[in-house]
Amino acid sequence: MAGACGGRQAPGPAPASGRAAGGPRPSILLVTLDTTRADAVGPDAVGIETPSFNAVARRGRAFRQAYTAVPETLPAHATMLTGLYPGGHGVHENGRPLDSSHALVAEHLERAGYRTAAFVSSFILARRFGLARGFGTYDDRLPEGRLERPAADVTDAAIRYLAAGDGAQGAPLFLWVHYFDPHHPYEPPEPFRTRFAGRPYLGEVAAMDASLGRLVSAFEAHAPGEKAVILAGDHGEGLGEHGEALHGNLLYQATMRVPLVVSGPGLEPGPVDAPVSVRRVFHTILDLAGLDPSDSLRTSRGEVVLGEAMKPFLNYGWQPQTMAVEGRHKSILAGRLEMYDVVGDPGETRDLADEAQRPLVPAALRDYPVPSPGAARPTAALDADARRALASLGYVSAAAAPVVRKGAPRPADMTRLFDALERASDLFVREEYAAVVPVLEQILAADAFNLDAVLRLATAHSALGHDAKALAAFRRAQELAPRSADVGMYLGLHLAKGRDWERAIPLLEQAALEFPDRVPALEGLAGIRERQGRIDDAIDLRRRLAVLRPPAAAELVRLGDLAMSRGSTQIALEAFEAARAQQGGAFARDLELGLLYMDAHRLDDARAALDRVPLSHPEYPVALFKRAQLSVMLDEPDKAARIAAARRGADAATRELIARERLFQNVRQPLP
Repeated sequence: MAGACGGRQAPGPAPASGRAAGGPRPSILLVTLDTTRADAVGPDAVGIETPSFNAVARRGRAFRQAYTAVPETLPAHATMLTGLYPGGHGVHENGRPLDSSHALVAEHLERAGYRTAAFVSSFILARRFGLARGFGTYDDRLPEGRLERPAADVTDAAIRYLAAGDGAQGAPLFLWVHYFDPHHPYEPPEPFRTRFAGRPYLGEVAAMDASLGRLVSAFEAHAPGEKAVILAGDHGEGLGEHGEALHGNLLYQATMRVPLVVSGPGLEPGPVDAPVSVRRVFHTILDLAGLDPSDSLRTSRGEVVLGEAMKPFLNYGWQPQTMAVEGRHKSILAGRLEMYDVVGDPGETRDLADEAQRPLVPAALRDYPVPSPGAARPTAALDADARRALASLGYVSAAAAPVVRKGAPRPADMTRLFDALERASDLFVREEYAAVVPVLEQILAADAFNLDAVLRLATAHSALGHDAKALAAFRRAQELAPRSADVGMYLGLHLAKGRDWERAIPLLEQAALEFPDRVPALEGLAGIRERQGRIDDAIDLRRRLAVLRPPAAAELVRLGDLAMSRGSTQIALEAFEAARAQQGGAFARDLELGLLYMDAHRLDDARAALDRVPLSHPEYPVALFKRAQLSVMLDEPDKAARIAAARRGADAATRELIARERLFQNVRQPLP
């Protein structure tokens, strides 16, 4: 178990054995049900019927005590697709990409001859976050202006794929479909909106179940060979239990216990009461494919199930939270130990640890690898749009490694701040700084050591032009974390905007040294280098930024201008071409682009660029002159007319250039 928790890689496939090795390999459908509580689906669900889920459960093995590894979407899916706990794969929060050293189940199956396809329905699982490896098709397309797509739409896309096939007839198929619907905000479509009026979360689940039925039917009709179906929740939803409305902050049953059903060859139908982890979805898929039977859910072996909720620790410096479930008892370690009989007390209302004189911490929790706050912060160089996207879905990571201190609060004791923290993150990322200031002040009144809130407050005041308040907040941040390069970076960004910009230089240099992929540090330092006249350094920094995250058109134009000023033709060309691809008809640098094409001896491209320069351009005489030169170089039939036009439209600067231009000397001028 420890290896699966802290190791770098799940065991590679062993030689095939058992039933799957002796016969045709089945096609496998994995459906992951986002934000789906275990008590919201299945025959025992309260207040809702889920006939599609129930149909699969009747012919499969239903796990009544299945647990996610972490109550957030990306790390939970990383666990299911690698077989590793977060301590092994390193993804503890949304927004942090899975390292490519961790092989995904799709990669194993692809090498074994499976066709592989995935259809995901949320930005949180976009291919940039590392789960697309091994999938021949990875459909993460979302409707324009949306960050998720409903189950009906993702099902339609998957069914089209199933009906069309991809030319590899007879090869078994591994298909993963992800449904995001029950995620907040709850907006079920009709008729479920009306049917579940007042209970929109259940309406979302019911709508998802309707799509699940269509998907399973299409899979059974079109996928080759025998069929295996796995339905797994990635995490649940608090719905107010234990003070948590949503998920990600606590480890109670509402968010950690999930639905899990496995149906397929060699699986005896029926309920299983032993606790299991969703990490074994990985092993079960390998087993069904005839690759490796170890740790498969086709056996009824129980386990000590582990879990974590590190978001409050990594973002706010609160107590780290770990969980272990063995038999009917669940232990939570977060500053102190809690213990519950989750079979007899599923609402976790009676803490058995309170009744023990000296409760013993289970060995699995003592050994659980708590991540280092600095190392575990998301390293994805997310652009502003990506940060806003995650924020709108309720996920924003801290701006800095938190202050970890003795006596840090337990997340379960801070539930009154959950709403304010989420609101502050959303407002801050949307740059609504005036609105976020009072929310951050409310948070700091209750949690004075929250470095993330202090830094956001300082940055908000800086953006609003409140220099004195910004500097006061930065001083508080330095008191909390005197050796933090994060604090230095944000203070440097503040100073870089004002008269004391030279004081920002060592701060931003240190931040760029410690965080070579931190976009704000590199952006701030690039601006500083321009002010210093170190243009080559500024160009290098802007090129690094363009690799780390998609650059905006304005950034590309600035890079093009800088490179052109230094005679770096190829760099300037690439920057202007990329800017034009983004801006289309709004691109206003065709003159520069034409000159660069001429310098690169790409004459046809130069002609097209110069022909796009409008009459209203302030340097239109230069465009006419260069176009006339180009016309002679290309020996165009109208080259004399081009020269005449350049002369008529010349200004003082180009008139002299035209008079001295040798290319024009032997061109016969047209008769008047």
